Amino acid sequence: MDLSKYTECLSQWPAHVAPGLPTFGALFLLATGGLVVACKVWTFVRVLLSLFVLPGKPLRSFGPPGSWAVVTGASDGLGKEFALQLAKSKFNIVLVSRTASKLITLSEDITKQYPNVQTKTLAMDFSQNADADYEALKGLVSDLDVSILVNNVGLSHSIPVPFAQTPAAEMADIVTINCTGTLRVTQLVVPGMMQRRRGLVLTMGSFGGLLPTPFLATYSGSKAFLQYWSTALGAELAPYGIDVELVQAYLITSAMSKIRRASASIPTPRAFVRSVLGKIGRSGGSPSYAYSSSPYWSHGLMAWFLTSVAGVMGKTVLSQNKSMHESIRKRALRKAEREAAKKST
Repeated sequence: MDLSKYTECLSQWPAHVAPGLPTFGALFLLATGGLVVACKVWTFVRVLLSLFVLPGKPLRSFGPPGSWAVVTGASDGLGKEFALQLAKSKFNIVLVSRTASKLITLSEDITKQYPNVQTKTLAMDFSQNADADYEALKGLVSDLDVSILVNNVGLSHSIPVPFAQTPAAEMADIVTINCTGTLRVTQLVVPGMMQRRRGLVLTMGSFGGLLPTPFLATYSGSKAFLQYWSTALGAELAPYGIDVELVQAYLITSAMSKIRRASASIPTPRAFVRSVLGKIGRSGGSPSYAYSSSPYWSHGLMAWFLTSVAGVMGKTVLSQNKSMHESIRKRALRKAEREAAKKST
């Protein structure tokens, strides 16, 4: 047998394939590309089902009527709305925030609307990180059946600012409130949940933690910290029957965002909190992040888009984000100049 002719034939095999018939390499690439597309389509279908069709876990699965929910940053905005909607679901409420007068007013409103719901209040300034405040909170909740913790307290920059120009006090307050405060409160509440082997820890995240945000660098970093912390905590507490969820949010009408008019992408606190409490356990638009959710429909679609394209368009998205906050900063500075000029005249 002439092996040289056989070898020559093999080396020229692709040229003898019938015209138009793809090679093995082409078939492999085609199959891989099809699999990637199918995975992307399936992920998007899951996002749509999570946002628009599938319900979340019922709140009653975390604790019986008469058990307690602790809400931080409870006096305004999202915190106030969490307290009201949880009270409507027959949870007693521990209200924690800085301003005592606002807490008393909210407590009276809850009692008036829901006479069978009990409330407790604690005024504490999270920026002070005072051991006495945390001891007071520990004493307040130690004998309570706390089923739900809402880590809502948070602080952002007064206006977008370059990191190099960020006041030291503002940096310290953001890290202390957003990170240290959340950790210390959770560490007080979670042991009781572990003993009862049930509970829910909800922590307010932000698109600033989902996507690095120039001109809000310290705030963005603090929310990214909470993202990873919540994911790790969720894995730790899952064996105890405790749900952990970081809620990723875009803009909401609030004092923090300085936006008053709601739109399709900027909901009111009431609409946003309703979506959060109705979709517990559903990832919404954040299927790539364990123990995280973007439950409000427009936020979920945006989160899915950003996490899907970030690997390909990271610099483009980052540049657009930078330009947006740079523009916000310029407008805020011009407004401050006009107000200062009015005061001087």
